[in-house]
Amino acid sequence: MISNILKFTYSKNLAASIILSFLALILFDSCTKDSSDQLSKTTEEYSADFILSYYDQICKTVKTTQGFFPPQAARAYGYIGIAQYEAVVNGIENAKSLQNQLNGFASFQLPTPIQGELYNWAIASNAATARMMKYMFDKNLTPANRLKIDSLEIFYHNQLSAGEEVSIVSRSQAYGQNIADVVYNYSKTDGGHESYLDPFQLPYSVPSDPFCWVPTGAITTPLSPRWGNNRPFLTSNIQKVQPPQHMAFSVATNSEFYKEAMIVYNTVTNNTSEQIEIAKYWADDPFATCTPAGHTFNILAQILKEERATLAKSSLAFAKMSLAENDAFISCWKGKYDYILIRPVSYIQKYIDANFKTVIGTPPFPAYTSGHSCEMGAGSRILSSLFTNGSGDYQFTDYSQLQYGFFARSYSNFEEMAQECADSRLYGGIHYPIDNSKGLQVGKAIGDNVNKEIIWPLFVR
Repeated sequence: MISNILKFTYSKNLAASIILSFLALILFDSCTKDSSDQLSKTTEEYSADFILSYYDQICKTVKTTQGFFPPQAARAYGYIGIAQYEAVVNGIENAKSLQNQLNGFASFQLPTPIQGELYNWAIASNAATARMMKYMFDKNLTPANRLKIDSLEIFYHNQLSAGEEVSIVSRSQAYGQNIADVVYNYSKTDGGHESYLDPFQLPYSVPSDPFCWVPTGAITTPLSPRWGNNRPFLTSNIQKVQPPQHMAFSVATNSEFYKEAMIVYNTVTNNTSEQIEIAKYWADDPFATCTPAGHTFNILAQILKEERATLAKSSLAFAKMSLAENDAFISCWKGKYDYILIRPVSYIQKYIDANFKTVIGTPPFPAYTSGHSCEMGAGSRILSSLFTNGSGDYQFTDYSQLQYGFFARSYSNFEEMAQECADSRLYGGIHYPIDNSKGLQVGKAIGDNVNKEIIWPLFVR
């Protein structure tokens, strides 16, 4: 009897011991994970408010900084976009760095997060974006704009650091700054470094053939004639997208070239009030606005805000648009100076009507192809990839031009918007129809390349 009781007690105690040991093991494992294997918050868990504020400031800085014509502005947006994306990419599920995907970037070693350490990706992005902005505008950055950037950085650093461990704050800030340093070094090798100091790239002589560009205003030399030699982010955006030769130059009234010029002449002569409004709406003149690329980024930022996109989605979106806009201007400028085509106003005044006047000012560079058409063609493809199933169908109203005194304009499709942007150059009298149609074609191909050739993360909120 006693023996059986002892056996039962022993068995009961053994079972209890095993259960207690198992519970202790679970508790220990849980504590261990909490203390050493815990993960940083994902990029999707952060608000995009601060990065949207930076893009608003980029627009203002472009507008008020000497030397930032459309190509220079697109380049600044380009590298800022890379830096802010690289600062958060490790916090996005299945995301891949751009380092080994962009032309010439692989030889620049980006920092990597320290294994087992925690990071605040928003703090890293704040530091990277602010530093990269100062790098890209650098020697021409006004004291007022520098102060605004510094103020944004301090304000958001303090806001994002609230309640965060000091070690995480300092580690994340240093990480973002190091990202910006590497991206800046990469930018210095593309052929456009400090181009804002000499945007006209003098000396340069325009050939004297009758089909060639001639000055259309007070500026007697064309803008950035060697921009097309800059390194693109994707080689295919130069090698595979260049426009075909335009129709042969001719002054014969039955020639295709003369007919192109007559379309411009007749359109401007018979413009409706809305067409005149469209021409001015999309003019996006440098130093009066933040240039065509800035308009496109403003549209993107507005939609991201309306969609309440997270930091992950916003960073991805800005990175995509950055690659597309930078390469659109390089590719377009290569075509412009391969063909050096005379502007419609110069041709029409010489061969059709000496009293012809354009609706908006003709910028100082060759006609073929249209920079607006190219950049917005690229931008439309990026917007379609971000907010539609590829159809481009998206109801929205562009409020970004209210700051310049325009009424808002509404669209139901990104392709429709791109076409209006291209048509605006015809309504304005500054581009032939072929400049616009081929510019759109080139731009859309560039946008498609950015969407398809880069490994982007999927299903980002």
